[in-house]
Amino acid sequence: MGLGKFAARKLARDSKKFRWSDKRYARRLLHLDEKADPLEGSPQARGIVLEKIGIEAKQPNSAIRKAVRVQLIKNGRQVTAFATGDGAINFIDEHDEVEIEGIGGRLGRSMGDIPGVRYVVTKVNNVSLRELVIGRKEKPRR
Repeated sequence: MGLGKFAARKLARDSKKFRWSDKRYARRLLHLDEKADPLEGSPQARGIVLEKIGIEAKQPNSAIRKAVRVQLIKNGRQVTAFATGDGAINFIDEHDEVEIEGIGGRLGRSMGDIPGVRYVVTKVNNVSLRELVIGRKEKPRR
């Protein structure tokens, strides 16, 4: 370890070299999280509903959480998105266009008792799903 009067250059060079040992630094510089992310780093994405599915909640809870399989328009990747709200799944049909966003779990992972679901549906055919659920708006007839 350089403790000499003119050792700053070595300290600066070493700190740059050993930065790559830091997992967060390496992942950020190599853009690994954006490459693995179906949304490619963006906050929301649009997709087409492929099917409606029910997902069993993790222990100790017992419920069937309603979700949809969505194929993203921008890159064709398939993700599962949770439909929030009482009876919200009834406003979503197959081949509808939905907008999804992250569910807000830690480090982009799933949240609560819903295993493997990282996204939540916010809009159906450009109408807010929450507005549909509380009855303030109606789904457009196509």
